[in-house]
Amino acid sequence: MIRTYIIKNSLKILLLGLLATVTIWVGITLVSGGHYLLALLLLIGTTGIAYVYLSKRAYPLRYLVPGLIFLFSMVVYPIGYNVYISFTNLSTGHLLSKDQAITQITGRFFTPPDAPTFSYDTFQNEEGDLALLLHGDKKDLLYYQDTLTPVSLPDDRFVDEDGDGKVDRFLSYQYLTISGIIQNLPIIERLRIPYMEHLIRLDSLREFKLAEHLYSYDPEENAIIDLQDGTFYHAMEGFFTADDGEEIYPGFKVWLGFRNYCSLLRNPAVSGPFGNVFLWTIAFATLSVVTTFILGLFLAILLNDPYLKFRRLYRVLAIVPYALPAFISILIWHGLLNTNLGIINHVLMQLFQLKIPWLENPMWARASILLVNLWLGYPYMMIVSLGALQSIPGELYEAARVDGAGWFYRFFKITLPLLLMPLAPLLIGSFAFNFNNFTIIWLLTEGGPPMIGAQTPAGSTDILLSYTYRLAFEGARGNQMGLAAAVSIIIFLIIATISAINFRFTGALEDLSKNV
Repeated sequence: MIRTYIIKNSLKILLLGLLATVTIWVGITLVSGGHYLLALLLLIGTTGIAYVYLSKRAYPLRYLVPGLIFLFSMVVYPIGYNVYISFTNLSTGHLLSKDQAITQITGRFFTPPDAPTFSYDTFQNEEGDLALLLHGDKKDLLYYQDTLTPVSLPDDRFVDEDGDGKVDRFLSYQYLTISGIIQNLPIIERLRIPYMEHLIRLDSLREFKLAEHLYSYDPEENAIIDLQDGTFYHAMEGFFTADDGEEIYPGFKVWLGFRNYCSLLRNPAVSGPFGNVFLWTIAFATLSVVTTFILGLFLAILLNDPYLKFRRLYRVLAIVPYALPAFISILIWHGLLNTNLGIINHVLMQLFQLKIPWLENPMWARASILLVNLWLGYPYMMIVSLGALQSIPGELYEAARVDGAGWFYRFFKITLPLLLMPLAPLLIGSFAFNFNNFTIIWLLTEGGPPMIGAQTPAGSTDILLSYTYRLAFEGARGNQMGLAAAVSIIIFLIIATISAINFRFTGALEDLSKNV
Protein backbone atom coordinates (compact mmCIF):
# COMPACT_ATOMS: atom_id res chain seq x y z
CA MET A 1 0.00 0.00 0.00
CA ILE A 2 2.78 2.39 0.99
CA ARG A 3 4.77 1.41 -2.09
CA THR A 4 1.78 2.13 -4.34
CA TYR A 5 1.33 5.53 -2.64
CA ILE A 6 5.01 6.40 -3.17
CA ILE A 7 4.93 5.36 -6.84
CA LYS A 8 1.71 7.29 -7.42
CA ASN A 9 3.06 10.50 -5.88
CA SER A 10 6.44 10.15 -7.58
CA LEU A 11 4.70 9.80 -10.94
CA LYS A 12 2.55 12.86 -10.15
CA ILE A 13 5.60 14.96 -9.24
CA LEU A 14 7.45 13.74 -12.34
CA LEU A 15 4.57 14.69 -14.66
CA LEU A 16 4.09 18.09 -12.99
CA GLY A 17 7.83 18.71 -13.21
CA LEU A 18 7.76 17.85 -16.89
CA LEU A 19 4.81 20.22 -17.34
CA ALA A 20 6.70 22.99 -15.53
CA THR A 21 9.77 22.42 -17.72
CA VAL A 22 7.75 22.61 -20.92
CA THR A 23 5.97 25.72 -19.58
CA ILE A 24 9.27 27.48 -18.86
CA TRP A 25 10.60 26.63 -22.32
CA VAL A 26 7.43 27.70 -24.13
CA GLY A 27 7.09 30.77 -21.89
CA ILE A 28 10.60 31.99 -22.71
CA THR A 29 9.86 31.50 -26.41
CA LEU A 30 6.60 33.48 -26.13
CA VAL A 31 8.23 36.32 -24.17
CA SER A 32 11.12 36.56 -26.62
CA GLY A 33 8.56 36.78 -29.43
CA GLY A 34 6.64 39.54 -27.64
CA HIS A 35 3.57 37.39 -26.87
CA TYR A 36 3.29 38.50 -23.24
CA LEU A 37 -0.43 37.80 -22.81
CA LEU A 38 -0.08 34.20 -23.98
CA ALA A 39 2.92 33.74 -21.69
CA LEU A 40 0.91 35.10 -18.75
CA LEU A 41 -2.06 32.83 -19.51
CA LEU A 42 0.31 29.86 -19.80
CA LEU A 43 1.86 30.69 -16.42
CA ILE A 44 -1.55 31.08 -14.75
CA GLY A 45 -2.81 27.83 -16.29
CA THR A 46 0.24 25.82 -15.25
CA THR A 47 0.14 27.23 -11.72
CA GLY A 48 -3.55 26.35 -11.49
CA ILE A 49 -2.96 22.78 -12.68
CA ALA A 50 -0.12 22.31 -10.18
CA TYR A 51 -2.30 23.62 -7.35
CA VAL A 52 -5.24 21.38 -8.27
CA TYR A 53 -3.14 18.21 -8.34
CA LEU A 54 -1.04 19.02 -5.27
CA SER A 55 -3.69 20.46 -2.95
CA LYS A 56 -6.20 18.31 -1.09
CA ARG A 57 -8.69 21.17 -1.01
CA ALA A 58 -8.91 21.21 -4.80
CA TYR A 59 -9.32 17.43 -5.09
CA PRO A 60 -12.81 17.55 -6.76
CA LEU A 61 -11.43 19.81 -9.50
CA ARG A 62 -8.98 17.13 -10.67
CA TYR A 63 -11.71 15.47 -12.69
CA LEU A 64 -12.80 18.76 -14.26
CA VAL A 65 -9.40 20.16 -15.23
CA PRO A 66 -8.87 18.07 -18.42
CA GLY A 67 -12.27 19.09 -19.74
CA LEU A 68 -11.73 22.73 -18.73
CA ILE A 69 -8.38 22.77 -20.55
CA PHE A 70 -9.99 21.57 -23.76
CA LEU A 71 -12.93 23.93 -23.26
CA PHE A 72 -10.61 26.92 -22.94
CA SER A 73 -8.21 25.94 -25.73
CA MET A 74 -10.83 24.75 -28.23
CA VAL A 75 -13.77 27.08 -27.48
CA VAL A 76 -13.06 30.05 -25.22
CA TYR A 77 -9.71 31.09 -26.69
CA PRO A 78 -10.80 30.82 -30.37
CA ILE A 79 -13.94 32.86 -29.60
CA GLY A 80 -11.93 35.48 -27.72
CA TYR A 81 -9.30 35.71 -30.46
CA ASN A 82 -12.02 35.97 -33.09
CA VAL A 83 -13.60 38.86 -31.17
CA TYR A 84 -10.20 40.57 -31.03
CA ILE A 85 -9.61 40.09 -34.77
CA SER A 86 -13.02 41.64 -35.53
CA PHE A 87 -11.78 44.93 -34.07
CA THR A 88 -8.64 45.02 -36.25
CA ASN A 89 -7.83 45.49 -39.93
CA LEU A 90 -6.28 42.02 -40.27
CA SER A 91 -6.33 41.29 -44.00
CA THR A 92 -4.05 40.78 -46.98
CA GLY A 93 -1.33 43.39 -46.65
CA HIS A 94 -2.02 43.82 -42.92
CA LEU A 95 -0.85 40.50 -41.49
CA LEU A 96 2.25 41.76 -39.67
CA SER A 97 2.68 43.78 -36.53
CA LYS A 98 4.03 47.31 -36.91
CA ASP A 99 7.51 46.29 -35.74
CA GLN A 100 7.57 43.37 -38.18
CA ALA A 101 6.50 45.63 -41.05
CA ILE A 102 9.21 48.17 -40.16
CA THR A 103 11.83 45.42 -40.04
CA GLN A 104 10.77 44.12 -43.44
CA ILE A 105 10.61 47.56 -45.08
CA THR A 106 13.94 48.80 -43.69
CA GLY A 107 15.53 45.53 -44.79
CA ARG A 108 15.18 46.51 -48.45
CA PHE A 109 18.15 47.67 -50.51
CA PHE A 110 18.81 49.25 -53.88
CA THR A 111 21.87 49.34 -56.08
CA PRO A 112 22.97 52.87 -57.09
CA PRO A 113 23.94 53.31 -60.77
CA ASP A 114 27.56 54.08 -59.81
CA ALA A 115 27.84 51.32 -57.19
CA PRO A 116 31.26 49.61 -56.95
CA THR A 117 31.35 46.15 -58.52
CA PHE A 118 33.22 43.03 -57.48
CA SER A 119 34.05 40.01 -59.58
CA TYR A 120 34.42 36.92 -57.47
CA ASP A 121 35.79 33.41 -57.08
CA THR A 122 33.78 30.82 -55.18
CA PHE A 123 35.11 27.97 -53.06
CA GLN A 124 33.26 25.15 -51.28
CA ASN A 125 34.29 22.51 -48.75
CA GLU A 126 32.95 18.99 -48.32
CA GLU A 127 30.33 20.17 -45.81
CA GLY A 128 28.88 22.55 -48.40
CA ASP A 129 30.13 25.77 -46.77
CA LEU A 130 31.08 28.56 -49.14
CA ALA A 131 33.94 31.06 -49.21
CA LEU A 132 34.12 34.03 -51.60
CA LEU A 133 37.09 36.00 -52.86
CA LEU A 134 35.80 39.38 -54.09
CA HIS A 135 37.96 41.33 -56.53
CA GLY A 136 37.39 45.09 -56.31
CA ASP A 137 38.91 47.93 -58.25
CA LYS A 138 41.56 48.60 -55.62
CA LYS A 139 41.59 45.68 -53.19
CA ASP A 140 40.44 42.12 -52.70
CA LEU A 141 38.04 41.02 -49.98
CA LEU A 142 37.65 37.54 -48.48
CA TYR A 143 34.22 36.44 -47.19
CA TYR A 144 34.82 33.39 -45.06
CA GLN A 145 32.83 31.97 -42.10
CA ASP A 146 30.44 34.97 -42.10
CA THR A 147 33.33 37.44 -41.85
CA LEU A 148 34.59 39.87 -44.49
CA THR A 149 38.30 40.76 -44.32
CA PRO A 150 40.77 42.42 -46.71
CA VAL A 151 43.26 40.05 -48.31
CA SER A 152 46.39 40.62 -50.35
CA LEU A 153 47.43 38.10 -52.97
CA PRO A 154 49.55 36.08 -53.03
CA ASP A 155 48.32 34.48 -49.80
CA ASP A 156 49.47 31.12 -48.44
CA ARG A 157 45.86 30.05 -47.92
CA PHE A 158 45.22 30.18 -51.66
CA VAL A 159 46.89 27.36 -53.59
CA ASP A 160 47.52 27.09 -57.33
CA GLU A 161 47.78 23.30 -57.64
CA ASP A 162 48.38 23.04 -61.41
CA GLY A 163 50.55 26.14 -61.78
CA ASP A 164 48.33 27.84 -64.36
CA GLY A 165 48.17 31.09 -62.42
CA LYS A 166 44.62 30.53 -61.16
CA VAL A 167 43.68 29.67 -57.60
CA ASP A 168 42.47 26.08 -57.31
CA ARG A 169 41.98 25.78 -53.56
CA PHE A 170 41.47 27.90 -50.45
CA LEU A 171 42.45 25.89 -47.39
CA SER A 172 40.09 22.84 -47.60
CA TYR A 173 37.71 24.68 -49.96
CA GLN A 174 37.82 23.68 -53.63
CA TYR A 175 37.36 26.20 -56.45
CA LEU A 176 33.90 26.12 -58.08
CA THR A 177 33.48 26.34 -61.82
CA ILE A 178 30.54 28.14 -63.39
CA SER A 179 28.42 24.96 -63.22
CA GLY A 180 29.14 24.65 -59.49
CA ILE A 181 28.19 28.30 -58.97
CA ILE A 182 24.89 27.74 -60.75
CA GLN A 183 24.14 24.75 -58.52
CA ASN A 184 24.73 26.91 -55.42
CA LEU A 185 23.11 30.02 -56.89
CA PRO A 186 20.11 30.07 -54.46
CA ILE A 187 22.54 30.20 -51.52
CA ILE A 188 24.75 32.85 -53.13
CA GLU A 189 21.73 35.02 -54.00
CA ARG A 190 20.68 35.11 -50.34
CA LEU A 191 24.06 36.37 -49.17
CA ARG A 192 24.07 39.87 -47.68
CA ILE A 193 27.68 40.76 -46.85
CA PRO A 194 28.10 43.77 -44.51
CA TYR A 195 30.65 46.27 -45.84
CA MET A 196 31.09 49.54 -43.92
CA GLU A 197 27.52 50.97 -43.72
CA HIS A 198 26.35 49.14 -46.82
CA LEU A 199 25.89 45.60 -48.12
CA ILE A 200 27.46 43.62 -50.89
CA ARG A 201 25.06 41.30 -52.71
CA LEU A 202 24.90 39.33 -55.95
CA ASP A 203 23.90 41.49 -58.92
CA SER A 204 24.54 39.06 -61.79
CA LEU A 205 26.06 35.66 -62.30
CA ARG A 206 29.48 37.25 -62.78
CA GLU A 207 29.62 40.00 -60.17
CA PHE A 208 28.56 41.41 -56.83
CA LYS A 209 27.63 45.04 -56.28
CA LEU A 210 27.53 47.40 -53.33
CA ALA A 211 23.91 47.98 -52.22
CA GLU A 212 22.49 50.68 -49.94
CA HIS A 213 19.49 50.75 -47.62
CA LEU A 214 16.36 51.95 -49.45
CA TYR A 215 14.42 53.00 -46.33
CA SER A 216 15.07 53.98 -42.75
CA TYR A 217 12.69 54.44 -39.83
CA ASP A 218 12.45 57.64 -37.77
CA PRO A 219 10.80 56.78 -34.42
CA GLU A 220 10.31 60.46 -33.47
CA GLU A 221 8.34 61.16 -36.66
CA ASN A 222 6.87 57.64 -36.67
CA ALA A 223 7.67 57.57 -40.36
CA ILE A 224 9.60 55.60 -42.97
CA ILE A 225 12.09 57.73 -44.94
CA ASP A 226 12.95 56.98 -48.56
CA LEU A 227 16.74 57.43 -48.61
CA GLN A 228 16.76 57.99 -52.36
CA ASP A 229 14.55 61.07 -52.51
CA GLY A 230 13.90 61.89 -48.84
CA THR A 231 10.13 61.22 -48.96
CA PHE A 232 8.46 60.69 -45.57
CA TYR A 233 5.85 57.95 -45.22
CA HIS A 234 3.89 58.46 -41.99
CA ALA A 235 1.97 55.64 -40.24
CA MET A 236 -1.69 55.98 -41.21
CA GLU A 237 -4.49 53.40 -41.07
CA GLY A 238 -2.15 50.43 -41.14
CA PHE A 239 0.13 51.72 -43.90
CA PHE A 240 3.15 53.99 -44.11
CA THR A 241 1.70 56.63 -46.44
CA ALA A 242 3.25 59.65 -48.18
CA ASP A 243 1.54 63.04 -48.46
CA ASP A 244 0.48 62.23 -52.03
CA GLY A 245 -1.24 59.00 -50.89
CA GLU A 246 1.47 56.57 -52.01
CA GLU A 247 1.70 53.57 -49.66
CA ILE A 248 4.51 51.20 -48.80
CA TYR A 249 3.69 47.51 -48.55
CA PRO A 250 3.41 45.52 -46.43
CA GLY A 251 1.02 47.27 -44.09
CA PHE A 252 0.55 46.37 -40.47
CA LYS A 253 -2.26 45.38 -38.12
CA VAL A 254 -3.98 48.20 -36.22
CA TRP A 255 -6.94 48.54 -33.87
CA LEU A 256 -10.08 49.77 -35.67
CA GLY A 257 -12.64 49.64 -32.90
CA PHE A 258 -16.16 49.10 -34.24
CA ARG A 259 -15.28 50.17 -37.78
CA ASN A 260 -15.75 46.68 -39.26
CA TYR A 261 -19.19 46.44 -37.66
CA CYS A 262 -20.08 49.94 -38.86
CA SER A 263 -19.02 48.99 -42.41
CA LEU A 264 -21.56 46.17 -42.35
CA LEU A 265 -24.27 48.74 -41.65
CA ARG A 266 -23.12 52.00 -43.26
CA ASN A 267 -20.63 51.30 -46.07
CA PRO A 268 -22.78 50.64 -49.19
CA ALA A 269 -20.02 48.53 -50.75
CA VAL A 270 -20.20 46.18 -47.77
CA SER A 271 -23.65 46.69 -46.26
CA GLY A 272 -25.48 46.06 -49.56
CA PRO A 273 -24.13 42.53 -50.16
CA PHE A 274 -24.23 41.81 -46.42
CA GLY A 275 -27.90 42.81 -46.20
CA ASN A 276 -28.83 40.63 -49.19
CA VAL A 277 -26.91 37.68 -47.79
CA PHE A 278 -28.46 38.16 -44.34
CA LEU A 279 -32.03 38.25 -45.70
CA TRP A 280 -31.41 35.18 -47.88
CA THR A 281 -29.93 33.35 -44.88
CA ILE A 282 -33.07 34.02 -42.85
CA ALA A 283 -35.30 33.03 -45.78
CA PHE A 284 -33.28 29.89 -46.51
CA ALA A 285 -33.31 28.69 -42.91
CA THR A 286 -37.02 29.48 -42.47
CA LEU A 287 -38.16 27.92 -45.75
CA SER A 288 -36.00 24.86 -45.16
CA VAL A 289 -37.60 24.25 -41.78
CA VAL A 290 -41.14 24.93 -43.03
CA THR A 291 -40.91 22.82 -46.20
CA THR A 292 -39.17 19.86 -44.58
CA PHE A 293 -41.59 19.91 -41.65
CA ILE A 294 -44.67 20.08 -43.88
CA LEU A 295 -43.51 17.26 -46.15
CA GLY A 296 -42.20 15.17 -43.24
CA LEU A 297 -45.43 15.60 -41.30
CA PHE A 298 -47.55 14.81 -44.36
CA LEU A 299 -45.67 11.57 -44.98
CA ALA A 300 -45.74 10.73 -41.26
CA ILE A 301 -49.53 11.06 -41.19
CA LEU A 302 -49.84 8.81 -44.24
CA LEU A 303 -47.41 6.21 -42.88
CA ASN A 304 -49.07 6.27 -39.45
CA ASP A 305 -52.27 4.88 -40.95
CA PRO A 306 -52.51 1.25 -39.69
CA TYR A 307 -54.64 0.27 -42.70
CA LEU A 308 -52.01 1.35 -45.27
CA LYS A 309 -50.63 -1.67 -47.16
CA PHE A 310 -46.83 -2.06 -47.47
CA ARG A 311 -46.44 0.59 -44.78
CA ARG A 312 -43.05 -0.72 -43.63
CA LEU A 313 -41.69 -0.76 -47.17
CA TYR A 314 -42.77 2.86 -47.69
CA ARG A 315 -41.10 3.87 -44.44
CA VAL A 316 -37.82 2.28 -45.50
CA LEU A 317 -37.92 3.98 -48.91
CA ALA A 318 -38.81 7.33 -47.38
CA ILE A 319 -35.72 7.44 -45.16
CA VAL A 320 -33.24 6.60 -47.94
CA PRO A 321 -32.09 10.26 -48.30
CA TYR A 322 -31.40 10.30 -44.55
CA ALA A 323 -29.36 7.11 -44.73
CA LEU A 324 -26.99 8.36 -47.45
CA PRO A 325 -24.12 10.73 -46.54
CA ALA A 326 -25.29 14.28 -47.23
CA PHE A 327 -22.24 15.37 -49.20
CA ILE A 328 -22.65 12.44 -51.61
CA SER A 329 -26.31 13.26 -52.17
CA ILE A 330 -25.48 16.94 -52.76
CA LEU A 331 -22.80 16.09 -55.32
CA ILE A 332 -25.24 13.75 -57.10
CA TRP A 333 -27.84 16.53 -57.21
CA HIS A 334 -25.19 18.90 -58.54
CA GLY A 335 -24.77 16.59 -61.51
CA LEU A 336 -28.52 16.07 -61.95
CA LEU A 337 -29.10 19.84 -62.02
CA ASN A 338 -26.36 20.59 -64.53
CA THR A 339 -27.87 22.89 -67.15
CA ASN A 340 -26.36 21.20 -70.19
CA LEU A 341 -25.62 17.65 -69.08
CA GLY A 342 -28.01 17.04 -66.18
CA ILE A 343 -30.68 14.35 -66.48
CA ILE A 344 -33.39 16.71 -65.17
CA ASN A 345 -32.96 19.20 -68.00
CA HIS A 346 -32.63 16.31 -70.45
CA VAL A 347 -36.09 15.05 -69.42
CA LEU A 348 -37.55 18.57 -69.53
CA MET A 349 -36.18 19.05 -73.04
CA GLN A 350 -37.70 15.77 -74.20
CA LEU A 351 -41.11 16.51 -72.71
CA PHE A 352 -41.53 20.30 -72.86
CA GLN A 353 -38.55 21.64 -74.85
CA LEU A 354 -37.51 23.48 -71.70
CA LYS A 355 -34.02 24.06 -70.30
CA ILE A 356 -33.79 25.62 -66.83
CA PRO A 357 -30.52 27.27 -65.64
CA TRP A 358 -30.73 25.59 -62.25
CA LEU A 359 -27.33 26.69 -60.93
CA GLU A 360 -26.60 29.73 -63.12
CA ASN A 361 -29.65 31.93 -62.51
CA PRO A 362 -29.97 33.46 -59.01
CA MET A 363 -33.67 32.61 -58.62
CA TRP A 364 -33.34 29.05 -59.89
CA ALA A 365 -30.12 28.50 -57.90
CA ARG A 366 -31.97 29.40 -54.69
CA ALA A 367 -34.86 27.15 -55.70
CA SER A 368 -32.37 24.33 -56.35
CA ILE A 369 -30.86 24.71 -52.88
CA LEU A 370 -34.29 24.61 -51.25
CA LEU A 371 -35.23 21.56 -53.35
CA VAL A 372 -32.08 19.64 -52.45
CA ASN A 373 -32.35 20.63 -48.79
CA LEU A 374 -35.96 19.43 -48.81
CA TRP A 375 -34.76 16.08 -50.14
CA LEU A 376 -32.12 15.86 -47.40
CA GLY A 377 -34.24 17.15 -44.52
CA TYR A 378 -37.72 15.69 -44.82
CA PRO A 379 -36.77 12.15 -43.57
CA TYR A 380 -35.64 13.57 -40.23
CA MET A 381 -38.87 15.53 -39.83
CA MET A 382 -40.86 12.47 -40.89
CA ILE A 383 -39.18 10.25 -38.30
CA VAL A 384 -39.66 12.63 -35.37
CA SER A 385 -43.21 13.43 -36.46
CA LEU A 386 -44.02 9.74 -36.77
CA GLY A 387 -42.77 9.12 -33.26
CA ALA A 388 -44.75 12.07 -31.90
CA LEU A 389 -47.91 10.98 -33.71
CA GLN A 390 -47.75 7.53 -32.17
CA SER A 391 -47.59 9.09 -28.70
CA ILE A 392 -50.92 10.91 -29.14
CA PRO A 393 -53.73 8.93 -27.42
CA GLY A 394 -56.26 7.52 -29.87
CA GLU A 395 -59.07 8.32 -27.45
CA LEU A 396 -58.75 12.01 -28.33
CA TYR A 397 -59.56 11.31 -31.98
CA GLU A 398 -62.43 9.00 -31.07
CA ALA A 399 -63.96 11.66 -28.83
CA ALA A 400 -63.55 14.25 -31.56
CA ARG A 401 -65.28 11.99 -34.10
CA VAL A 402 -68.14 11.42 -31.67
CA ASP A 403 -68.50 15.20 -31.39
CA GLY A 404 -68.68 15.39 -35.18
CA ALA A 405 -65.24 16.93 -35.80
CA GLY A 406 -63.89 16.53 -39.32
CA TRP A 407 -60.28 15.84 -40.31
CA PHE A 408 -59.47 19.56 -40.61
CA TYR A 409 -60.66 20.27 -37.07
CA ARG A 410 -58.91 17.15 -35.67
CA PHE A 411 -55.62 18.12 -37.29
CA PHE A 412 -55.51 21.76 -36.17
CA LYS A 413 -57.10 21.25 -32.74
CA ILE A 414 -55.54 17.95 -31.68
CA THR A 415 -52.68 16.74 -33.90
CA LEU A 416 -50.77 19.99 -34.54
CA PRO A 417 -50.90 21.41 -30.97
CA LEU A 418 -49.81 18.11 -29.44
CA LEU A 419 -47.03 17.76 -32.05
CA LEU A 420 -45.63 21.25 -31.50
CA MET A 421 -44.95 20.64 -27.82
CA PRO A 422 -42.27 17.99 -28.39
CA LEU A 423 -41.22 19.18 -31.86
CA ALA A 424 -40.88 22.95 -31.30
CA PRO A 425 -37.34 22.69 -29.82
CA LEU A 426 -36.35 20.45 -32.73
CA LEU A 427 -37.72 22.96 -35.23
CA ILE A 428 -35.78 25.77 -33.58
CA GLY A 429 -32.65 23.62 -33.60
CA SER A 430 -33.24 22.82 -37.28
CA PHE A 431 -33.46 26.55 -38.00
CA ALA A 432 -30.11 27.10 -36.25
CA PHE A 433 -28.58 24.20 -38.20
CA ASN A 434 -29.77 25.51 -41.57
CA PHE A 435 -28.69 29.02 -40.63
CA ASN A 436 -25.11 27.68 -40.74
CA ASN A 437 -25.61 24.95 -43.36
CA PHE A 438 -22.35 25.61 -45.17
CA THR A 439 -22.15 22.14 -46.72
CA ILE A 440 -25.13 22.33 -49.08
CA ILE A 441 -24.32 25.88 -50.18
CA TRP A 442 -20.69 25.18 -50.95
CA LEU A 443 -21.08 21.77 -52.58
CA LEU A 444 -24.08 22.72 -54.72
CA THR A 445 -23.41 26.30 -55.86
CA GLU A 446 -20.30 27.54 -53.98
CA GLY A 447 -22.43 30.57 -53.15
CA GLY A 448 -22.91 31.50 -56.81
CA PRO A 449 -23.93 32.85 -59.16
CA PRO A 450 -22.10 36.11 -58.35
CA MET A 451 -24.15 38.95 -56.92
CA ILE A 452 -24.32 41.72 -59.50
CA GLY A 453 -22.66 44.96 -58.37
CA ALA A 454 -21.22 43.53 -55.15
CA GLN A 455 -17.81 44.91 -54.22
CA THR A 456 -17.21 42.12 -51.75
CA PRO A 457 -17.05 38.42 -52.66
CA ALA A 458 -20.78 37.75 -52.29
CA GLY A 459 -22.87 35.30 -54.29
CA SER A 460 -26.62 35.12 -54.78
CA THR A 461 -26.91 31.91 -52.75
CA ASP A 462 -24.34 32.73 -50.09
CA ILE A 463 -25.50 32.43 -46.51
CA LEU A 464 -23.67 34.29 -43.77
CA LEU A 465 -21.27 31.43 -43.07
CA SER A 466 -20.21 30.92 -46.70
CA TYR A 467 -20.03 34.71 -47.13
CA THR A 468 -17.69 34.84 -44.14
CA TYR A 469 -15.53 32.12 -45.67
CA ARG A 470 -15.30 34.00 -48.96
CA LEU A 471 -14.46 37.25 -47.19
CA ALA A 472 -11.69 35.55 -45.26
CA PHE A 473 -10.14 33.48 -48.04
CA GLU A 474 -11.45 34.38 -51.49
CA GLY A 475 -11.74 38.16 -51.71
CA ALA A 476 -10.71 39.75 -55.01
CA ARG A 477 -9.15 42.56 -52.95
CA GLY A 478 -7.41 40.06 -50.70
CA ASN A 479 -8.38 38.15 -47.61
CA GLN A 480 -10.36 40.36 -45.20
CA MET A 481 -10.08 38.41 -41.96
CA GLY A 482 -11.10 41.33 -39.73
CA LEU A 483 -14.34 41.92 -41.61
CA ALA A 484 -15.00 38.17 -41.77
CA ALA A 485 -14.46 37.92 -38.02
CA ALA A 486 -17.05 40.68 -37.49
CA VAL A 487 -19.58 38.71 -39.56
CA SER A 488 -18.78 35.54 -37.61
CA ILE A 489 -19.42 37.37 -34.33
CA ILE A 490 -22.81 38.47 -35.65
CA ILE A 491 -23.55 34.84 -36.59
CA PHE A 492 -22.49 33.76 -33.11
CA LEU A 493 -24.82 36.30 -31.48
CA ILE A 494 -27.73 35.20 -33.68
CA ILE A 495 -27.18 31.51 -32.92
CA ALA A 496 -26.74 32.27 -29.22
CA THR A 497 -30.05 34.16 -29.27
CA ILE A 498 -31.77 31.26 -31.04
CA SER A 499 -30.33 28.84 -28.46
CA ALA A 500 -31.54 31.04 -25.61
CA ILE A 501 -35.02 31.16 -27.15
CA ASN A 502 -34.88 27.39 -27.58
CA PHE A 503 -34.05 26.83 -23.91
CA ARG A 504 -36.70 29.29 -22.80
CA PHE A 505 -39.30 27.79 -25.12
CA THR A 506 -38.41 24.27 -24.02
CA GLY A 507 -38.97 25.26 -20.40
CA ALA A 508 -42.33 26.84 -21.28
CA LEU A 509 -43.41 23.68 -23.10
CA GLU A 510 -42.43 21.56 -20.13
CA ASP A 511 -44.64 23.73 -17.88
CA LEU A 512 -47.44 23.49 -20.43
CA SER A 513 -47.16 19.72 -20.75
CA LYS A 514 -47.67 19.32 -17.01
CA ASN A 515 -51.18 20.70 -17.42
CA VAL A 516 -52.11 18.50 -20.40
